[in-house]
Amino acid sequence: MNSAQILKFFDILVMTILIVVVALQNKSSGLSSVFGSAGNIVQTRRGLEKWLFYVTIVLGIIFMGINIASLFLK
Repeated sequence: MNSAQILKFFDILVMTILIVVVALQNKSSGLSSVFGSAGNIVQTRRGLEKWLFYVTIVLGIIFMGINIASLFLK
């Protein structure tokens, strides 16, 4: 395996994990939140929700880094 193939593998792996982590963060109540719901309360992230938020940021940065690196290997 050359380095381009390894980067493609890790790109797909990180992308899949990123999709799962983003999907786990969804806590809206359907389309009603799009049009403005009256009971919006600002809350801080705690526990698992905070951890998922930070993991999403780190995975996004890794995903961008892998894709930028793959541009230079072509």
